[in-house]
Amino acid sequence: MKTIDDFSFAGKRALIRVDFNVPLDKQTLAITDDARMTATLPTIAKILKDGGSCVVMSHLGRPKEGPEDKYSLRHVVDHLKSLTGVPVHFATDCIGEEAFKQSAALKAGEILLLENLRFYKEEEKGDLAFAEKLAKHGDIYVNDAFGTAHRAHASTAVIAKFFPENKCLGYVMAREVANAEKILNKAEHPFVAIVGGAKVSDKLLIIENLLNIADTIIIGGGMAYTFMKGMGGQIGNSLCEDDRVELTKELIQKAAAKGVNLLLPKDSIVADAFSNEANTKAADNMHIESGWMGLDIGPQACEDFRKVILASKTILWNGPMGVFEMSKFENGTRTIANAVVEATDKNGAFSLIGGGDSAAAIAKFGYEDRVSYVSTGGGALLEYFEGKELPGVAAIRQ
Repeated sequence: MKTIDDFSFAGKRALIRVDFNVPLDKQTLAITDDARMTATLPTIAKILKDGGSCVVMSHLGRPKEGPEDKYSLRHVVDHLKSLTGVPVHFATDCIGEEAFKQSAALKAGEILLLENLRFYKEEEKGDLAFAEKLAKHGDIYVNDAFGTAHRAHASTAVIAKFFPENKCLGYVMAREVANAEKILNKAEHPFVAIVGGAKVSDKLLIIENLLNIADTIIIGGGMAYTFMKGMGGQIGNSLCEDDRVELTKELIQKAAAKGVNLLLPKDSIVADAFSNEANTKAADNMHIESGWMGLDIGPQACEDFRKVILASKTILWNGPMGVFEMSKFENGTRTIANAVVEATDKNGAFSLIGGGDSAAAIAKFGYEDRVSYVSTGGGALLEYFEGKELPGVAAIRQ
């Protein structure tokens, strides 16, 4: 599979699919987190340094009925200029005649940012004719948007057909694929997978697949209480997917049959309301009183999980241990973050943080630079670990 290091972009227009789906302040429409933009800067820099130009395309938000100003990529133009230090032009349409004129006139060292791809419904439908029009903007297609690699959209998968020899992964995509492959196929043991979040249903397939490669799977977050109920526990008012209780029993049996340690939290910090102002206490997870709900893992679970993490050589973390956005319920997630950092720093473990809330937690605690890799694509990485081939990756591989 080719990467941008396999090409010289001298005199070429690179058509780059990036993930500039950045959060904007609702009032000012200013960017509140530019991590997705800064991630792709090395890809843009390589192309410009070669003597090429960049036609950049992305989506932003979820526009329902065509163009909406709050979803316009014009809001990121000035910031892109400041990040790159080169001229950045903006096309008010992604497939309009004026846009084609602008991309045809683009000079080496310049960037053209196209308007939001999702202003056209054809983008998400994977429309071939729409992809063909987009393809006219470039000589070489570069996919650097891992966050959308699991979508078979026109700009992420279908468009590659029009660049049979001139298509490649950008640095973000190449790193994401390489790090995911390291976990899936080259993991050093002991290998612990930490799986958190609210629902078993969201993580079912990843747990099933990890049973084939991990030594220990730690379960935390709201999903743990569905497991506890399956084990006959009293979980009070804690989150539970009643239709998944039998499934958790099957997962426990499968883990035992495969010799995998499926580690559940023994205790929780419980609250009498879903609020940072609620009354709290520690409780055994098999005996949570009615009227109380588990919102974080407890002190015993923190210690149990920490020991396993510190003894591991490969660590995958996807999903928080509790409602870490509230200060009263962040300790469990912070404890996991501290243990992952310590295992990485002191023990030389390879640690991959699986995007989404896990990446948000690592950022909140200031640990982004103290783990091996933080993924930019939560949903895409999940599907990769579920054993699915991502359309955005497959399109480059073919």
